[in-house]
Amino acid sequence: MRSLPVLAFFVLTLAVIDAQQERLPSARLVEAPRLAMPGAIDSNVPMTWELEEGRWRLFALASWGGVPSLLSGWALTEMQDQGPVTIVRHPGHGIWIESIIPDDAGAWYGYYHHETPAFACGRPDRSVPRVGALRSTDKGGSWEDLGVIFEAPPGTDACASTNRYVIGGVGDVSAMLSADRRDLFLFISQYSKVPSEQGVAMGRLAWADRDAPAGRVSIWRDGAWLPPRQATDLADAETWEYPGGTPLWPPVRPWHDGQATADAFWGPSVHWNRYLERYVMLLNRARDESFNNEGIYVSYAQTLSDPRAWSAPQKIMNGGGWYPQVAGLEPAIGSDKDADRRARFFLTGRSERFIEFQK
Repeated sequence: MRSLPVLAFFVLTLAVIDAQQERLPSARLVEAPRLAMPGAIDSNVPMTWELEEGRWRLFALASWGGVPSLLSGWALTEMQDQGPVTIVRHPGHGIWIESIIPDDAGAWYGYYHHETPAFACGRPDRSVPRVGALRSTDKGGSWEDLGVIFEAPPGTDACASTNRYVIGGVGDVSAMLSADRRDLFLFISQYSKVPSEQGVAMGRLAWADRDAPAGRVSIWRDGAWLPPRQATDLADAETWEYPGGTPLWPPVRPWHDGQATADAFWGPSVHWNRYLERYVMLLNRARDESFNNEGIYVSYAQTLSDPRAWSAPQKIMNGGGWYPQVAGLEPAIGSDKDADRRARFFLTGRSERFIEFQK
């Protein structure tokens, strides 16, 4: 006698789920006049606005070969290269600054991809990246390194990998501050030899800890935010061991398995979309170990605090270059972190399309 109401409940639940899926936004790419950031670029281009001489000026960081340069201009179409930035206590090797978050006191906090040669594998021609933080108090001209804030767990380098670039580590970071400015969320590509720890993962840092972030980033793993473990290396220096993160979307075909093919998401770029009133993530989807692209994808979430809130990625472009990101068009507001219904769509610092969102 009770089976009919129970059946009706499940039918109703499925209908609600279907309706929610139908209400997901969509995105399309539209041809636009070509626009290129100045200089050579091989990463995301983070942006922020600052008042200067009573006018809002746009600043950006463009990295090439591990050397970041400062860009600035009165509009997105007027950016000029101001030259390489200075980094105090440079960690060595190449760094790519991929996110900028300003605080209310005028300091900028940058989050970078740091590539170190795979010496432990005897393969210095390959990299094992990690993620670090730095701070600027002069509008991006010089930066103070705040140290490494996330790296892969010990023993997860894929020394025998056929990947032509990375054989372990974590990198390609996109950072987004929560609306209440309490937590910074880090979206990170993982390249571990462990397939269950490959793809886009998330970390969380209390914004109050931004000036001393080492050892304070917790990683989303198996439904919980896990802190790193403090350790001591052979030189008696304090180090931190981080857990591998649970990927938002596990790889279909992993990296480092001896096969030429791969199928995994990487290279996230996250922004708040004012028109959709949601967070939007753009992603690369690799089709082989050389990071050739199967396509560019988009995902949506109404909150940053729950990694499970992100929708299944939808394809918006076949193939395509690396590092997809938006640049909002609104003066004093639009950036790679803030956009409206229509924005510029960039791939590795070059734009030939608008991206248009639809509710």
